[in-house]
Amino acid sequence: MRTVTKRELNQQTAAVLDQVTDDDPIVVTERGKPRWRLTTVAGGESTLARLEREGRYTPPSSDPTPWPESPGGPHYTDAEADALIDEMRGDH
Repeated sequence: MRTVTKRELNQQTAAVLDQVTDDDPIVVTERGKPRWRLTTVAGGESTLARLEREGRYTPPSSDPTPWPESPGGPHYTDAEADALIDEMRGDH
C-alpha cells in the first residue's frame, strides 16, 4: 500500500489518482499519521444507474405526451362568468 502526504496529493492530484488501483489503495497522511484511504469505486456504476436500481429514480419517457393546445372544459364569456359568480355568491 503506497503512502502519500496531504501536500503531495494537493500538488499532484492527477498523478496520485492515476496510481490508485483495486489491488493497491493509497493512504494519505497528515503530519505523519494516516488519515484517508483512496480506493477505486467498486463496480463503476453511475449514480443514476444505482438510483434507478434502488427504485429511487425513474428515467423520463423517450416519447413524452405533448401538452394539449388548450385546456379542455367549458368556455364562458365575461358576462356568463359574472353571472356564475353572482349565482355562487347568492347575489341573484
